[in-house]
Amino acid sequence: MNQAYKPLRLHVPEPSGRPGCKTDFSYLRLTDAGTVRKPAIDVEPADTADLAKGLIRVLDDQGNALGPWAEGVPSEILRKGMRAMLKTRIYDNRMVVAQRQKKMSFYMQSLGEEAIGSGQALALNVDDMCFPTYRQQSILMAREVPLVDLICQLLSNERDPLKGRQLPIMYSVKDFGFFTISGNLATQFVQGVGWGMASAIKGDTKIASAWIGDGATAEADFHTALTFAHVYRAPVILNVVNNQWAISTFQAIAGGEATTFAGRGVGCGIASLRVDGNDFVAVYAASAWAAERARRNLGPTMIEWVTYRAGPHSTSDDPSKYRPADDWSYFPLGDPIARLKQHLVKIGEWSKEEHVAVSAELEAEVIAAQKQAEQYGTLAGGQIPSAATMFEDVYKEMPEHLKRQRQELGI
Repeated sequence: MNQAYKPLRLHVPEPSGRPGCKTDFSYLRLTDAGTVRKPAIDVEPADTADLAKGLIRVLDDQGNALGPWAEGVPSEILRKGMRAMLKTRIYDNRMVVAQRQKKMSFYMQSLGEEAIGSGQALALNVDDMCFPTYRQQSILMAREVPLVDLICQLLSNERDPLKGRQLPIMYSVKDFGFFTISGNLATQFVQGVGWGMASAIKGDTKIASAWIGDGATAEADFHTALTFAHVYRAPVILNVVNNQWAISTFQAIAGGEATTFAGRGVGCGIASLRVDGNDFVAVYAASAWAAERARRNLGPTMIEWVTYRAGPHSTSDDPSKYRPADDWSYFPLGDPIARLKQHLVKIGEWSKEEHVAVSAELEAEVIAAQKQAEQYGTLAGGQIPSAATMFEDVYKEMPEHLKRQRQELGI
């Protein structure tokens, strides 16, 4: 060994907070609301490098909407966004309870991330195709997908539109532009890029929106998607939800310590933004900007949404084992619902009384849908899809050997 050098060593990133201590969130590199510029829609990707390092924010701590990204966001969109976020949180709460009651096997909530899916869904057309990961149920709420169908999928009952073939929460709703969720990480990125390319090949006007988490950016599919999106200028929005945790692994393990995830997009020749994901106004404005770029054949946009996974990864997870139990209460970007509520009240488009009334209305809607869905069965009560369904939807015409097997089973 050469004595002139110290032994080599590897750097292993560590989270800035562990159970029993308070997290230091200074690593987030925040910027003040209204201070980040809004470039022309035809900006060159290389000229968005500063936008991939800063943080696009509109709402300040007093609920004021500041800066160029605040301009042109209709109050009606803000009201729809509030309803979608409230509905998502209420739905999540009731479904977690249902899972604890053993009515379903599994659930994943999106507590603290409701602004991201709802804001982008309202910036897109309903026939644009979303390729989500498993924490974008707010897209479904914003697009007003019937709740009974969603809950039947969770319950894997006889009315489950996916016939029990998917893990609960892995919805598939083609008529509402919601591509089948996959449990395999990062697959939706390449699928979204491919769908956007196919739309362009057909001369259509529909664009794609693909979603991924911070941890899944370490998958090869992420890099493949960026290459194809850049080379062919695919009409797609590439969303990276940086909620700080990939199950129990801190986002720095995926490469978010010394740089930003949005910075990877710039390096691949893709216009990129880093956005406050708990600021509904910023989410909508950034999504609308990216969608306009795609529709004008100006190529893809990659957006890193900085947010926080306030709850467990899933109902199978106990986050108190690897992070402080009160982390979310100290997260500097706050609660997306509380922030939008403060802004809407300030501009006279909402009130405390309306907030209570709308919450009660949406809770009643979710309760009614759950009761209806449970009539078709729950995990605890049975009424699962018939075994005969395993032979269906595999071939256009069922081959003879499968017909014989089905007859032998007497179904």
